[in-house]
This record gives sequence, structure tokens and C-alpha cells, in this order.
Amino acid sequence: MPAPARETPGTPDVLAAEQRHLDRARAELTRMREHALSLTADGGDPLADAALALALHRRAASLVDDPSTALFFGRTDHDSGEVLHIGRRHVTDTAGDPVVVDWRADVSRGFYRASRAERGDVRLRRRFGVEHGRLTAHEDEHLTDPVPGEDERASAILAREIERPRSGPMRDIVATIQPEQDALVRADASTTVCVQGAPGTGKTAVGLHRAAWLLYAHRERLTRQGVLVVGPNAAFLQHIGAVLPALGEVRVEQRTVAGLVTAPGGGRKDVAVRAAEPAAVAALKGDARMAEVVRRAVWSAVGDPTQVLDGGAFVLPRGSRRWRVPGYRVRELLDDLAGRGIRYEAARALLPQRLAHAVLQLFEAAGDSPDDAVQDAVARSTDVKRAVNRLLPAQDATKVLHRLLSDAEFLTACSGGVLDGTERALLLWAKPPRSAGTARWTDADAVLVDEIADQLTRTPSRAHVVLDEAQDLSPMQLRAVGRRCSTGAATVLGDIAQGTTPWSARSWPEVLEHLGKPGGHVEVLDRGFRVPSAVIDYAARLLPAIAPELTVPRSVRPDPGRLDVLAVDGDALAAAVAVVADLLREEGSIGLVVADATTGAAAAALAAAGVPATRLDEAATGDELPERVSLVPATLVKGLEFDRVVVLEPADVVAGEPDERTGLRRLYVALTRAVSALAVVHALPLPAQLRRAVGSPA
Repeated sequence: MPAPARETPGTPDVLAAEQRHLDRARAELTRMREHALSLTADGGDPLADAALALALHRRAASLVDDPSTALFFGRTDHDSGEVLHIGRRHVTDTAGDPVVVDWRADVSRGFYRASRAERGDVRLRRRFGVEHGRLTAHEDEHLTDPVPGEDERASAILAREIERPRSGPMRDIVATIQPEQDALVRADASTTVCVQGAPGTGKTAVGLHRAAWLLYAHRERLTRQGVLVVGPNAAFLQHIGAVLPALGEVRVEQRTVAGLVTAPGGGRKDVAVRAAEPAAVAALKGDARMAEVVRRAVWSAVGDPTQVLDGGAFVLPRGSRRWRVPGYRVRELLDDLAGRGIRYEAARALLPQRLAHAVLQLFEAAGDSPDDAVQDAVARSTDVKRAVNRLLPAQDATKVLHRLLSDAEFLTACSGGVLDGTERALLLWAKPPRSAGTARWTDADAVLVDEIADQLTRTPSRAHVVLDEAQDLSPMQLRAVGRRCSTGAATVLGDIAQGTTPWSARSWPEVLEHLGKPGGHVEVLDRGFRVPSAVIDYAARLLPAIAPELTVPRSVRPDPGRLDVLAVDGDALAAAVAVVADLLREEGSIGLVVADATTGAAAAALAAAGVPATRLDEAATGDELPERVSLVPATLVKGLEFDRVVVLEPADVVAGEPDERTGLRRLYVALTRAVSALAVVHALPLPAQLRRAVGSPA
């Protein structure tokens, strides 16, 4: 990594001129917002008025200025003489000329990707230092004729922005996007991109900024069909929740997989997750083979015409005659519908017309000449409706799963050649609930209900889905997410080394296959911008045991960060709390990561020591800001980051998982959450991979 350039205050007259431009930009943004608020919603009718009023409200909300930041963070000077200030949103003057260019605009690419080797038409790139919304410094990078002594040193302003202490939720990274990240952010909208990213490579930020870019570049379609962000847990969604609104995007839905499959609609409204189950059962319910089992369960409801229809055939009385469609012909109609791969409810909707057409063929054979109106009348007749309800009875997704998990004979019929006897015994409830409404459903059950509901009625698709921590999802969970982007592309983010579920994926092609995107493009990010070298090198000692196929990530931070491994005699929890209290004297956020079973004791110890902390395993209430210290159970730490992290008893973190490999992966995640410093506090022996003295050769 080149040594960082020294940040200089810049020439006073240059900074003064740039500050005047910033003040002008703020004034123009205020004018734009006031103009949006002054407009009258007049769409010609009440519904149109309401829609227009909502659009104007959202427009005004996207134009709110944040006085703690600058409206622009960079500038490019071009061969043509054009000068562009690059910022978080587009600001124009009264004539419509740009004062600030949105970072997502095509002309902004040069700020992120121009180099001396491939500069395009950019001759100078300028970065700005910002403090409390005012410009404090600038760096100029000459791409055509370097100034004497100027070299390819890294930007000090860029390094300082990356390392700047933070508190509260995740920030946007528009000022620090790197060329390889920018290429992923601006990838073609029709391309599914899968990012294998080591800790600190910015993969989550890439996914969120890609969503923002897509909404900018394809506004109409994406706004109409929607953009969905799927994260691993509520704490993670809260952590990233401010990023897209800060970029002016306020209409992106964010959910966990559990929240996604239990959302109202398609039969899912009846699923209330109220129970947990052994990992082996959850893993089997998440197995891709279950898709075929539930498909058979749904279509097993198709009735045999020879048994469910009176006389084994469909008979339509009409006038003095009775028109008879034989059972074998009805069976052909049913087989044709089932063979088309359509949803069950679609088959129910089509069958009346198919039966009516079969009757009309009898009319024609008898010499009549019926028209479409006659066919429609037959299709709507009571006799046809009664036959359809017998042949394709209405179904409820929860009731289908209730029967599947309660009725051994039914499960056997639906899983023959797919599951073995041991697996069927694992799935069956020991004491089946009386009804679907009284069942204590689990998270894995909710995903199966979602699969069944999709067999009944197609799940609406979004224009784009961003899926983070994808390596931790089961095949059935991936199918549930994939249904939400069946007509759009996805951005898939994760790290195979951070897989911490019993069903975690072993390869990205496997993930993309289950997601329904086998042609997705896999890109590897291994340059770490967030995690310092001292921390990532220490955590990487675990890689040979947890993901030997992955290369060791490289930190490109000029600051190596700080690593302290503290072995204590006696009470390690008290020692960890003392470390946290000491860190409060420094700026930035602090995360205390503990094994889940230790969370309650750790909360009590922090309170006794007078250290205010936010427990991330408890739902946030109201608009209260989180404390600087976050107490994080190890199972919730994934995707989060803190300036300083204290990990208590790595051995307990490992022991809290069903097997050592998963436990070591959980520990790897916990160790790589620090942006500046990591302290490991332990009284128990460390895992073997970490016992080498800090600073000793590998």
C-alpha cells in the first residue's frame, strides 16, 4: 500500500472559492425543496391528487439538507474546461444548470475510476476534507501533467474518511467508493451480481449503493416494481437503515427472511412463528428436496373424475338434454393444466373454460353453432363451479403443511423417492396440533408455507433484490428470496468463511442455483478498507480451518490498527467491562461481543459498572439514540461494525455452536467487526488457531 499523501489545508483562496460554491449549492437545494413544497397537487381527480401529493412529499423529503455533511465531496476538471462537483444528490440553479452532480450520474464515473493510465477526459481530481459541514482541506490529483514531486500516493483525505470514528447506524460511502466497488455498483441492471467479500471490503455498502444507483438509472421501472433489501436480522437492518435515505432513496423495503415469509398475503398471514426446533429438523425443512415434497402435496388435491364426479363424468343439464363429458376426457384436461407448470389457483381459474369448451365441442358435434357468449355462460354455471370445486378444491397453505407434518401416510405419499424413512420420522410432529390455526410454527415452517403459497398463487416479483449474508440461508430460504426477484435481477452479498448456520452454503454457484439465478456473475472483493491489518491478520488464522479454499484478505489501510489479546486470571467478564469503560475515553462506537448465553450476565456487569449500553438482542423502542456501547450476542454480530470491539471468551463463542467449524466461523465474524481496534479478553484457553503469540510469524 503506498504511503498516504499528506492532507494539507489547501490554498486559502481555493478553499474560500469552494466554500462559496458549497454555500451556493445549499441555497439552491433549499430553493428546490421550497419549490416542491409550494406545488399544488392537481391531478384532475381525488385519486390522482393523492398520488401527486405523495410524490411531491417524497420529492421534498429527498431534498432535505444534512448540515453536518457537505453537499459535495469531490470535483473533476475535464479537458473541455468543464468542472463538475460530485455529491450525494443533483442540485441545479434556476436555469437548470448543475451546481452539484449526483454521484450516480454517468459523468461522475471519472471521479471514481479515472487514473493516470486510463484517465478518460479527466485532467484533475479534487477531494475535499469536511468537518461539521464546512470544507477544511483539499487534495488535487493531476492526471495529465503531475506536479513536481507528486506521485501515486494514497489520498490522506480518503484514508481519514474511511477511518473516521462513527456512532449509531452505518453511513454511506459515496466519498470513498473504490474503482472495483464502483464497477459493481454500476453493473448492468439485468445482471445478477454475486459479491464474495472478505470482512471490511465494503460488500454491504456496495449492495446498498447499487440499489441507489439502480433507482437513479432506472427510476420508473424500479419505483413501480419495487426494490427489496433482505438482511440477516433486525439489528443489521437497523444498522444499515439510514444509508439509502441519506442518498435520497426513501422507498426501499427492508426485511429479514423471516419477516419476508410471514408478511401478509398469499396465505402467509396465518403463520405466527412461536416455536423453535432442533437444528437437524430445521436443516431438513430447509433442504431443496422439500420443494418437490410440497409441490406433490399441493397437487395431490386434484380429484379423480371417476370418483369425485357424479357418475364418473361431468354432466351439464341444458334444456331437455344432458351433455356428458366422460371422466377420461376430464382427466386429460386436468393433466394438461398440471403439466403446464402453472400455479394451482391458475389451474382452478382455467378449468371452467376448459370444461365449457369440452361441452361446446359436444354442441358442435350435435349440429349447434355456439359462440363465445355461450361458452362463458357455461363456464359460469353452477354445475361447472361445483365440478371445479370437486376436481380442484380450494386450498390453504398452512393447512397443507399441517397435514404434511401430521399425517404419516400423506407425508409418505408425497415424499416417496425423495426422503427416506428416517427423514420422514424427523419431520412428523410427535403430537400433532388439532388444526393449522393452533400449530406452533417455526421459522423453517414459515418458509415451507411460503413455498406452498407460491405453488398456489405466484408470488409478486420485485424489480431488484439486494440479499446480504446470503451464505447463511438454506436452499428453501434462497428459493423464497428468489421468488421475489423472478422477473428482476439480484445483488447477492456474503462471505463463505462467515457461514454460521448448519445449512450454510459451500459455494456461490450453489447459492445462485437455489436463488433461481444460475447465470449470475461472481466477483471477489479481497481488499479490506474497513478492517485494519492487525485485526484481519489475527482473524485470518482461522481461515484454514473454516474456509481453506479462500485467499487471505488484504487490508489496504495505512493504519494497521490495534490488537490486544488479554489473558486474565479469574473473572474475564469483569476484565472485559473494565476494558470497555476505559475505551469510553476515546472517540467512536464500542461493541462488546459475548457468547449468547453470557448476554444477561454481561448486561448486569455493564450496569453495575455504570457503563450505559444498548442490548442488540432487545428490540429498540421509541426514537432513542443507541448508546455508544453496544452489547452484542455473537449470533447477532454479523454485518455490524464498531470502531472498537471487545470479544469476551472466544472459547465460549465457539462452544455455543453445534460444531467446532461453525463455532470458529462465528468467532471469525466476531473478530472482524472492528474498524480501529480489537481487544480479546479470555480466561479460558483460546482456540488452537489463535494461540500463537500476537506478532509472531505464521
